[in-house]
Amino acid sequence: MFGDAQAYEQFMGRWSAPLARRFLDELGMPRPGRVVDVGCGTGNLSRAVAERWPGCEVVGVDPSPAFVEAAREGTADLGSRVRFEPGRAEELPLDDGSVDAALSLLVLNFVPHPAPAMAEQCRVTRPGGILAAAVWDYGRGMSMLRALWDAAARLDPQVTGQDEATMPLGRAGALADLWRRSGLADVRDGSVDVRRRFTSFDDYWDPFLSGTGPAGAYVAGLSDAGREALRAEVRSDLGPGPFELTSRAWWARGTVPG
Repeated sequence: MFGDAQAYEQFMGRWSAPLARRFLDELGMPRPGRVVDVGCGTGNLSRAVAERWPGCEVVGVDPSPAFVEAAREGTADLGSRVRFEPGRAEELPLDDGSVDAALSLLVLNFVPHPAPAMAEQCRVTRPGGILAAAVWDYGRGMSMLRALWDAAARLDPQVTGQDEATMPLGRAGALADLWRRSGLADVRDGSVDVRRRFTSFDDYWDPFLSGTGPAGAYVAGLSDAGREALRAEVRSDLGPGPFELTSRAWWARGTVPG
C-alpha cells in the first residue's frame, strides 16, 4: 500500500506537508539540537523541522528504500544536516539518548506493534527529551478519506468496518493513552485541522487510482464497473469542483523521564 513514493506524495503528501508545520506549532517544543523523524516517508516532517530550527540535525528513518531515496532527493537543498536511513520504528539505527526529540507523523497506526516502537523511541531520546506524534482522526475527521468510504458503504454495506476508522489510535485520547502506558511524563494532547483545495473532482479522485493506502488499495481492487460507480457516488457528494476539504489530526507529546 505504500511502495510508490511519488504516488504517496500525490495522495497524502499534499496533506502531510501543511500538517507537519501545524503539528510543530501545536507542540510548542523548545529548540532541539538533534531530532529523529520516525517513519519519515517522503520527508515532509523532516523538512518542516529543519526549516523551523536552522542548525538542527534531523535523521529520518523509514522501512521503505524508495521513500528513503525520495526523502533524500526532496531535501537535498537542506544540506548534510538532514539525512535519511532505512530502518524500522522498532529498531532505530541510533545510539541510546542520542536525540533531543523523537517525532512521527501519520505513522503509528501502520506500525504493527506500537509498544516496542515507543520503547525504542524512548531509548534513543535523552532524559528530558520529547516524544510526539500525530495521526489522522479516522473516525470523522479525515474528510478526504471519509467522503470515499461513506460513498463506498452506501454502494456496498459490507464495506462498513473495513476502513481506517477501525485503527485503534485514530480516535481522541488514544495517543495520550499510549504515551502514558509507555511511561512518559507531562503528557498532553490535542487536535489540529488542515485545509486542502482541490481544483477539480479529478484532482481529488485520481490519486486513489494508484492503490496507495487502504483506501487506494480498495479502489484499485474494484472492477472497472465498481470503480466507476464509486467515482460517480463520491462526485455526487463533492461536486465537480473546485472545493475545499478540512481534515483533523490528533497529536500527543510527552517527556522521557530521567
